[in-house]
Amino acid sequence: MVLKQLWAPWRLEYIQGADEQEGCVFCRAPGLGDEEGLVVHRGERAFVLLNRYPYASGHLMVAAYRHEGDFAALEAEEALEVHRLTATGLGVLSQVMAPQGFNVGWNLGRIAGAGVVDHVHLHAVPRWAGDTNFMPVLADVKVMPEALEATRRKLAEAWP
Repeated sequence: MVLKQLWAPWRLEYIQGADEQEGCVFCRAPGLGDEEGLVVHRGERAFVLLNRYPYASGHLMVAAYRHEGDFAALEAEEALEVHRLTATGLGVLSQVMAPQGFNVGWNLGRIAGAGVVDHVHLHAVPRWAGDTNFMPVLADVKVMPEALEATRRKLAEAWP
């Protein structure tokens, strides 16, 4: 059996720097340039960005600009804009990537799977038939067919 190399340079950055990151990723990202912060769209109260460590290609996250860890404490206008941006994001993902379905949801609290517990955010993950293969099961590795920067650019350009 010949082993092939899997090139995923963004994973090493995450592994080496996971504990070095200071502050909240959702507070930090809007202050970076769109490319560096992987910001796809900026709204008035909320914004859309790509997940730097995605479950699948095109994995978007939508968050209010305001740092808030309690979903119930979001202002009505913030929650509404998050949902509107999510709906638009699903349309953009459909146009650009042609997924066959989506997982959309909130992970509220560490026990529910939240990696960032102090700034609520919504996940929108495009899905395709057969997109879960042997790699995550046997090797704890996901294969991403496109660089995050290229995906961000495509989605940002398609945003209405």
